Amino acid sequence: METEKVNKTEANTNVGKSNTEKQLTKKAISLETFVVLGCVLLLFGYLGKVMGLDIVFSVMMKTGHDVLMNTSFYIMAVAILAGALAAILSEFGVVALVNKLVSRVMRPLFGLPGASALGAVTTYTSDNPAILSLAADEGFNRYFTKAEKATYANLGTTFGMGLIVTAYMLSLGREYFSAVLIGNIAAIVGGIVSVRLMLYFAKKHYKEDRKYRIDESSVEGLNIRKIRRGSMFERLMSSMMDGAKSGVQLGLSCASGTVLICTMVMILTFGPAGDSGEYLGVAYEGVQLLPRIGEYFLPISNLLWGFDVPELLAFPFTALGAVGSAMGLTSGFIDAGFASARTVATFTGMGICLSGFLSTHMGMLDTLKQNHFAKQAILCHLAGGAVAGCVANYLYLLLI
Repeated sequence: METEKVNKTEANTNVGKSNTEKQLTKKAISLETFVVLGCVLLLFGYLGKVMGLDIVFSVMMKTGHDVLMNTSFYIMAVAILAGALAAILSEFGVVALVNKLVSRVMRPLFGLPGASALGAVTTYTSDNPAILSLAADEGFNRYFTKAEKATYANLGTTFGMGLIVTAYMLSLGREYFSAVLIGNIAAIVGGIVSVRLMLYFAKKHYKEDRKYRIDESSVEGLNIRKIRRGSMFERLMSSMMDGAKSGVQLGLSCASGTVLICTMVMILTFGPAGDSGEYLGVAYEGVQLLPRIGEYFLPISNLLWGFDVPELLAFPFTALGAVGSAMGLTSGFIDAGFASARTVATFTGMGICLSGFLSTHMGMLDTLKQNHFAKQAILCHLAGGAVAGCVANYLYLLLI
């Protein structure tokens, strides 16, 4: 009997495995094989025709190496320092204090309970998916209605990577302090638009009354915080090292995307380095394709975001998928004379608000079991990012 049960179990396991394999396998050669091959040949054929194939590979290798050494490791250093600071602030209750102060404005601004401030502060000091750990906590979850829970992904993305983006932009020079501050304010405004729109669609979907909310009079779960073992000094050192390690992980996770995306964006954005327009095979040469495409969108982007050269459109497009890569473009734009403090304000607002949401939104919604809101969540946050850039642009003009 026992042998029979084991055989049945193995059979069921094999059936499960075979079903999984069927879902994850495809014909060795299919239509997509030729589509991808065609796209790769088209891309390298175009680059080779304009630059010469030997120059293309030389530029790619040198640009990738320079981005890795001078941008990726720089972002990692910023992430390590910011991660250490965030962990110390969290360990000794500063984050809890900020949460208490901010929670009072969450309902009027975002239409969410005060507990959502914890999600905002947590993601600001880390990354978008940090909201998922809170969403899994019943002590946090109980203050949200069903419709309000649908805004988790958009709320987390609004503030995600905020500290990293802010620290990086500030490191570009003290003259950008006001611009970065304005960018942070603009990101919040963009987040309000994103979350409010998402909340509207969610309440409509669940047929939830607009004024329905859960009583927040009891907040025991938010009145305590977890701490590490040991004396105050031991906790300080432990939190600092743990935060720094998380910064290393974040930096490493950004590095591959930063090198890959930045290299391709640079090649498609910049032109030849030679004085008479010839290619030298050095880093940061390119075919100037994106600026030519961007010229068609320049009037609207200038009106909304103050972009006066098409090259600057590379930042918001890149920030949709990887804000770390977008940050890496900023110093290059400043060195080339394309970006000013006003541009940095716009970049900061859009960078924090968008924070690479296209690469995380679907995974977050899947974890939250809210895939049915994918279209609304993406469109709402796209609108929020555009608003953030617009607000940063005009707020800078009004105040500075």
